[in-house]
Amino acid sequence: MSKKDIKNPVTIIYKQNVEFLKKELDVDTSFDLIHLELEHADREMSLFLVDGFGKDQAITQIQRELRIMKASDLADRPLDKLIKHHIPYAEIETTDDLDNVVDQVLAGPAALVVEGLDKVILVDTREYPVRGPEEPDTEKVIRGSKDGFVETLVMNAALMRRRIRDKTMKVEYVSVGRRSKSDLAITYIADIADQDIVHKIKESLAKIDTDGLPMGDKTIEEFIFDHNYNPYPMVRYTERPDVAATHLLEGHVIIMVDGSPSVMISPTTFWHHMQHAEEYRQKPLVGTALRFVRYIAVWASLFLIPMWYLVATNDQLGPHTLDFIGAEEEGTVPLYIQFLAAEVGIEMLRMAAIHTPNALATALGLVAALLIGDVAINVGLFSPEVVLYLAVAAVGTFATPSYEMSLANRLIRVALLISTAIFGLPGFMIGVTVWLLMLVHLKALGTPYMWPFIPFNASALRDVFFRVSMPVKKRRPTVVHPNDPDR
Repeated sequence: MSKKDIKNPVTIIYKQNVEFLKKELDVDTSFDLIHLELEHADREMSLFLVDGFGKDQAITQIQRELRIMKASDLADRPLDKLIKHHIPYAEIETTDDLDNVVDQVLAGPAALVVEGLDKVILVDTREYPVRGPEEPDTEKVIRGSKDGFVETLVMNAALMRRRIRDKTMKVEYVSVGRRSKSDLAITYIADIADQDIVHKIKESLAKIDTDGLPMGDKTIEEFIFDHNYNPYPMVRYTERPDVAATHLLEGHVIIMVDGSPSVMISPTTFWHHMQHAEEYRQKPLVGTALRFVRYIAVWASLFLIPMWYLVATNDQLGPHTLDFIGAEEEGTVPLYIQFLAAEVGIEMLRMAAIHTPNALATALGLVAALLIGDVAINVGLFSPEVVLYLAVAAVGTFATPSYEMSLANRLIRVALLISTAIFGLPGFMIGVTVWLLMLVHLKALGTPYMWPFIPFNASALRDVFFRVSMPVKKRRPTVVHPNDPDR
């Protein structure tokens, strides 16, 4: 962009530049926006920065270096002398656009305006408030790394670089939001990832027209993938750098959002949300056993309650060996109403647990289990079987590796229960069929959601059910169309 195309270019008139920045940043009103008036080497200078972002040590060192300058040091090529000799910092650049200076200062870098220069020097001295990398609560493993992503984009990128030192790994910066100007990073390995997928993601991000991203990565998912009436997640969220690195090496694209401790893996299928890092931290046979147990738990969270209700209310559907199924004490409330009420109760308990201080969490669990559950059975509101099967389904929900997937499965479970209660066996069959058709027709960036089940791929389906030894996995998943299919 030429200077004549810039709406508010930096001029040679020092005071004009400073007054524009003071007005746009409104430094006299906002206490955290700092304007330092300096004078070094017989030149007036102004330093603009956000107090909470400026690294004190770096700002102090820059001022020290400027203080020892002499007027003769800037007599020839002053801009080059400043950025190449007198400002000791690695991340430094210049701009001739005052609007860009405002955006940059609000994002964190410090801006140095120097008398006699028609460019502003930007020094990236920002240091965001950050917590240390800790193991994510929702993706814990017995063996393996205990670090996790944090809310700072630069540190998250460093955690990825630590695991993948490939020169073709790209971490491309993107800014989204007219007002928030949120920092994003698209991460991929250039000679593995499908460039069409990368292009689609970049194109979708460029089309986002909103004032801000209040919910960070979740808002980005809704803009890129749409399907807002579908309960199932279209990306996989992870807070583990090792999981993200594994998917990068398979050919996936990672989207990181500043301020979010989780990253988005795309494109993904239904089965990606069923994987857990613990399976790959154990021997293949043990990992396969863990995977089968996890699948049983997930399927139980989906189908156990509707199927139990179906058999309990239709004795002719099951063999005599299953005659024990059914409520011996039905209580005063219909079975399906009991289940729906219990589902609401479980959700209320989950919400209460989130908002309860850790010191009181145990007490909350005791109240729910001993008082509410026991009293509900004794007064006849719930039958014991309802509590038992709902507890099993709840355990299956919590055993689902993806939190977003577990919430979606819970909604489907309730929908199947209602259709079964109203229409019986046809309602259950129709409900399952509609659920399958919905999943089959879902696509994330052109990737079939139910691959490799539909469309069928035998070798990939083997990897879904069995934890295959890593030396045997010599090829990357074909669903992401990797440029380099061989590992």
